[in-house]
Amino acid sequence: MDEQTRQDLLKLFESKLNQAMRLYLETCSRCGVCTQACHVYASMPQAKYIAAYRAEIVRRIYKKYFKKQGELMPSLGESKSLTDMALTELYEAAYSCTGCRRCMVYCPFGIDTQMIMSIAKLLLVGAHAEPEILTMLADTSIAKGESLDIFREGFLASVKNLEAQVVEKWKAEAGETVIPVDKEGADLLYVALAGAHSIIPAAAVFNAAKENWTLSFFEAVNFGAFVGDPSRTKLILNRIVGEALRLKVKEVCICECGTAFRVMKQLSGKQPFKVSSVTEVHARYLREGRIKLDKSRNPEPVTYHDPCQIARNAGIIDEPRYILKHLVQDYRELAPEPIYNWCCGGGGGLVALGEDTLDFRMKSAKVKAEQIKKTGAKTVCTACENCHTQLSDLSAHYQLGTEVKFLTSMVADSLVK
Repeated sequence: MDEQTRQDLLKLFESKLNQAMRLYLETCSRCGVCTQACHVYASMPQAKYIAAYRAEIVRRIYKKYFKKQGELMPSLGESKSLTDMALTELYEAAYSCTGCRRCMVYCPFGIDTQMIMSIAKLLLVGAHAEPEILTMLADTSIAKGESLDIFREGFLASVKNLEAQVVEKWKAEAGETVIPVDKEGADLLYVALAGAHSIIPAAAVFNAAKENWTLSFFEAVNFGAFVGDPSRTKLILNRIVGEALRLKVKEVCICECGTAFRVMKQLSGKQPFKVSSVTEVHARYLREGRIKLDKSRNPEPVTYHDPCQIARNAGIIDEPRYILKHLVQDYRELAPEPIYNWCCGGGGGLVALGEDTLDFRMKSAKVKAEQIKKTGAKTVCTACENCHTQLSDLSAHYQLGTEVKFLTSMVADSLVK
């Protein structure tokens, strides 16, 4: 690595050094409490998969360049130079961590390993050493926001083709338009994922609740957050913020995508609209009597996987259980306390990397498969696209005999007048 590149990367490192980050980098006592907290280490007990070990790779670079002790006495300060080899270690650390923050709830100091890994990912982006596919997907999302007119006609035609399937799920009146798009003054803007599976069931529930809603032109997923690039994350986020402001909606509802919800909820800043997950919205409909569900349609044992970004990282824990109380006859918890639930093993961009990470994802999530098996559930439902993909892969790999479903789909399939 040449000196100019190193200095450029250190400027990126410094840009992340707010008060909280410095606290996380300077506080670890190496007590080892986080060791068993990571699903990767619990499944594959190797030192490199301990949360504190991952953080230490970043911490030693911090000591070398941002602490006097590391600069003057590097061996005593256990400091580490930023080299090409260090980038390789940063890559392995960052992309073996799903950012689930389970280690954080065990840590006596509350050290946020996900935040520390955000430094690792940013350095990789700066060195052009990040997974190329994630950057490509992020740039595609940004391009769509800049050239909406090119995509508009095709999008509207695709949405029109889905309307019959929405009406099949909810045959009562659906308002003037089955799937409204670009509706100014709507109470709710629904931001879906690309694909019918994210639009059809949600539209049926909105129409059953007689919601004044409209569908976003943009997909919810934020690949900028996966790759760890703050500038791309913001550009992708701003497409939705701009659309919500233009349409003057009261609420932005994010579909079953954990990272998309967390980014919108926590990074969009103060706005004139409310940000909700689709799970929160469905729970509200039930409380208000706007929809009714027939739990006899779900007689077999069901368990629910809490997506880390929605539950542990954003606090949506009670709402899915309230829905399930009205939805299924035999509900079984995965963990006594949902905040300590095992990660599915597919977050942090790992599922988005596809087959390249499949072997690692299966081996590193063995404890998750065992947790599901112990419940005896026939159906695992969840409220996140990445979790759904990962749990489906786990079920097939470990022959769990479980069917994985989206919570929204189960709600739509159980609607009654």
